[in-house]
Amino acid sequence: MSEVFKKLDAINVNDYVDKKGSYSYLSWSDAWRMVKQEFDDVSSTVYENADGWNYHHDGRTAWVKTGVTINGVEHIEYLPIMDNRNRAIPLGNIDSRQVNDTIQRSITKAFARHGLGLYIYRGESLPKSESEAEKEERELLQTKYHNAFEKIAIDQDDYGYDELAEEIKTIKHSNSVIKFIGEQQSAELKAFRQKMKQRSKS
Repeated sequence: MSEVFKKLDAINVNDYVDKKGSYSYLSWSDAWRMVKQEFDDVSSTVYENADGWNYHHDGRTAWVKTGVTINGVEHIEYLPIMDNRNRAIPLGNIDSRQVNDTIQRSITKAFARHGLGLYIYRGESLPKSESEAEKEERELLQTKYHNAFEKIAIDQDDYGYDELAEEIKTIKHSNSVIKFIGEQQSAELKAFRQKMKQRSKS
């Protein structure tokens, strides 16, 4: 396990967590400040589509793709553009403010994949300790997930992503946090695969 993940995963961000309805979140500015206090080599990337837009779409809804790189290691996050009820906004109703807000949330989630505030997405109030093996298992799941997303987006082939999604979902998880991440990633992977299939047909 990387030293970056160990250090960021150990930070208790509860004092910086805000609530929006029933959801807890960490602002991108607080996330950026906390990470920069620990590491100098930090950058974020907003991936544009082929037309130079700062979001991607399938003709019906849209999502953003961002990445956060710390000490040369990048974690990528895909996040749909949603309303205040966490429902996908139809493509024709999306405005630039919603895109910008989604980009900032996506960057914060990419920080979480490096370890900062990851437990927030489990709905927990305090971090739970994990063994070395459990943390390695979680990172392995996340690596498989991101690699699959990249291959779908670039190759759009029939590599067997549905099977990979099932593998991620049904793997024997060693704790509830990893189980939650696996199930979430499996669902997201299947949804994105379906979007790319529909896009390739159009």
